[in-house]
Amino acid sequence: MPTFHAPDGTRLAYRVTGDGHPLVCVPGGPADSLYLGDLGGLSSHRQLIVLDLRGTGRSAIPDDTSSYRCDRMVDDIEALREHLGLPRLDLLGHSAGTSIVTQYVARYPKRVGKLALIGPGPRAVGVEVTARTRRDLAQRRRDEPWFPEAFAALEAITAGTGSDWEAIAPFYYGRWDAAARQHHRAGRPANPEAVALFGAEGAFSPEATRAALRDREAPVLLLTGEFDVNSPPESAAEFAALFPDATLVVQPGAGHYPWLDDAERFVAVTSAFL
Repeated sequence: MPTFHAPDGTRLAYRVTGDGHPLVCVPGGPADSLYLGDLGGLSSHRQLIVLDLRGTGRSAIPDDTSSYRCDRMVDDIEALREHLGLPRLDLLGHSAGTSIVTQYVARYPKRVGKLALIGPGPRAVGVEVTARTRRDLAQRRRDEPWFPEAFAALEAITAGTGSDWEAIAPFYYGRWDAAARQHHRAGRPANPEAVALFGAEGAFSPEATRAALRDREAPVLLLTGEFDVNSPPESAAEFAALFPDATLVVQPGAGHYPWLDDAERFVAVTSAFL
């Protein structure tokens, strides 16, 4: 697996899949990037350069763990661009990775070409996902056999009285089948410190980021799943409205991992945009 060094000297790893023009992919979590796979076959259309965020996968644990903070990881993307020798990056971010990517766009606007935000996490731009939005969306799954237990756990989490994140896992998938269960087990974050410090105080500057995004002239794709309680369509629409030229796609029947729920549809939409 190829590596490079971040500005603070931390060794970071990435993997390369497919051929064609490079597309740098930034995972969420922070978790091992292997959960992205080849994004449902998107590697047939673009060369995917998939970063392992610091402290995850094969990237090193930094000496200064405060560098797990989201805004601190923006310069890791810039270091990767310099390492690859690319004048501009086409970028794809997923979930919490979109917070890193949007702050990269704000800090280095001239170095970003195509931009795709998948299951967009809106913390970096200050879009609030309310408990009511999550509950209303979850209620659409009430006929699923796993719903009662999962919804009870979701109610407790949104009320601040529970923390059974495992119980709500089915809400993140369009189908809670064997493939989804395997994907969930493999994709759980393995570095709790990185997760805890990702959103530490100072990680986000919503007003400055929103102002910078308003000046972006190039088009951006925001794609979320119809059932995605992490990045609900309502919140993704509010996020999309921050860009002058944004396309919002809500993938039918999908959760937070749309390339897993319907790879053909996901790849068709994303590759056409890219």
